[in-house]
Amino acid sequence: MNQRDILIEKYATELKEKFGLTPDLKLLTQVAIGLGPSIYKPDAATISSSDPSEIARVKTNFLINKLGLEDSAMLDTAIADILNTYGASNRKKYRAVVYYLLTMHFGKESVY
Repeated sequence: MNQRDILIEKYATELKEKFGLTPDLKLLTQVAIGLGPSIYKPDAATISSSDPSEIARVKTNFLINKLGLEDSAMLDTAIADILNTYGASNRKKYRAVVYYLLTMHFGKESVY
């Protein structure tokens, strides 16, 4: 098992344990691949929910630029809901997990 497969397995476990979901492993793998080498870097692999600039990057770079969504308060609400469900005290909010959940939330699986 290579490093990426190990990480995808970790993300799948997060989705099961924290969100009660059985993930679509094909989609989860595509999301992880889309993140490129950032999943291997501890700081880039996670999202800091207390950093407004980090949340703005998720909104702009992922939701608007990658998924093609229009800028609206609905995007901010979706990000906040997912991060709150992930848990405010949880310092390791994996970017791949958050992006996977946002992709599913907005029904944008076809992007991958």
